[in-house]
Amino acid sequence: MEHGERLKKGRMNIGFSQGNVADHLSISRQSISKWENGNSYPDLDNLVKLSEYYDVSADELLKGNQELKNKNKIKEIEIGNKFQSDTSIKDERLILLVLIFLSFLIAPVGLFISPILINRNKKTNTS
Repeated sequence: MEHGERLKKGRMNIGFSQGNVADHLSISRQSISKWENGNSYPDLDNLVKLSEYYDVSADELLKGNQELKNKNKIKEIEIGNKFQSDTSIKDERLILLVLIFLSFLIAPVGLFISPILINRNKKTNTS
C-alpha cells in the first residue's frame, strides 16, 4: 500500500472528511488531497499530528504494517511450496502412468518373441 493510500485509509477509519482533517491541522483541504493522491507528502510536524489524530503510529503511516507484510510473504512462500509439491506429485504420477503403459506394450511383444526364440533354440540344439 502506498503512502497516500495509508493516509486515506487512516482518515476513512476514523470517519472524517478531508475538510475535517484539514481544519484540525489548520491547512487546506487540497493539501490533504495531494497527500492522499501521492502528489506531495506531509512535513514531519503534520505527519505527527496525523498519527495522533488517526490514532496510529507515524511509523505505520510511513511504512505500513510491517507485520502484515511479513505474514503475506510467508503465505506466498507457503503457497509456492505447496504448488511445487503438488506439481512434483503430478509429475511422479505421470511418470508412473507412462511406465505402466510401456510395460503393457512390452509384455505382448515378449509373448510373440518367446516362441520364435524357443523355436530357434530347438533348431540350433538339434543341428
